[in-house]
Amino acid sequence: MKTPLIDNLQYCNWSRSIFEQMREGGVDAVHVTIVYHESFREMVLQLEAWNRWFETCGDLIMRGTTAQDVTRAMETGRTAIFFGFQNPSPIEDDIGLIEICHQLGVRFMQLTYNNQSLLATGCYEDEDTGLTRFGKQAIAEMNRVGLVVDMSHSADRSTLEAIDHSTRPIAITHANPAWWHAAKRNKSHEVLSALTSAGGMLGFSIYPHHLSGGPACTLQSFCQMIAEAASKYGAEHLGIGTDLCQDQPDSVVEWMRVGRWSKVIDYGEGSATDAGFPPMPTWFKDNRDFDNIRQGLLATGMTTGEVNGIMGANWHRFYADAFGPA
Repeated sequence: MKTPLIDNLQYCNWSRSIFEQMREGGVDAVHVTIVYHESFREMVLQLEAWNRWFETCGDLIMRGTTAQDVTRAMETGRTAIFFGFQNPSPIEDDIGLIEICHQLGVRFMQLTYNNQSLLATGCYEDEDTGLTRFGKQAIAEMNRVGLVVDMSHSADRSTLEAIDHSTRPIAITHANPAWWHAAKRNKSHEVLSALTSAGGMLGFSIYPHHLSGGPACTLQSFCQMIAEAASKYGAEHLGIGTDLCQDQPDSVVEWMRVGRWSKVIDYGEGSATDAGFPPMPTWFKDNRDFDNIRQGLLATGMTTGEVNGIMGANWHRFYADAFGPA
């Protein structure tokens, strides 16, 4: 069987057309965001919606909760869908809901989404006070049940403390190195070194605000960055987390940035003159374009084994180690 192709972060405006594109692109598994600022009850409504997708598009997609589900998806010509949160809002202030969420099929949870949360500090706050008391206990509970700690939108101190406090490797599912592009959401060399030294995973983002040159970023620049990251941190700790937001209206990016916490518009990585979703680079528009990345990585001189790992085998291995109880 071929090496799996896995994208470890998407938040698209889901449709049968997108699922068909996943199959055309040979995508075997996708970690999808089901929460930005939603409450527990609102999260359950997202699960209901996904159950309908699994029912009506079961020829194209299937629910994923284990690494074995990726293999089963490959064997049956479908894409396994794994659930994740970009904010801990569904667990509210109840540590017992961590296990409930895992039982409901959630496999990734960010401790923050840009702002301070009850667990840690987001990357847009002025002061990073690190993990809270609740955050430390939440990580221990996430470790116990097999819910992956994701620090993609967290500040540096909080991320380093999460890496140190967690007894299992954590993930940064969608970001790029700050030494390539100094965005607030991209990660310092110190963070990436600590993450990968502890066995954690970095998923490279193709969201234009995270790219050097934005929408004009070239495939060569992106792939050379990955090759350099492989030489610094080890190719086995790297994967893809595109942050693809295909077909979403601009009202959704406003929800992502503002939620219900602000009366004024926060433009996040955008600006008043560039408030909506930025256009994707020409070499990655949708799920049919992953082979462009594969060929771009091979052109850097990386080995076929290294490229196969980055395109999905590394995430598959991580899933096998991370999703079950400790």
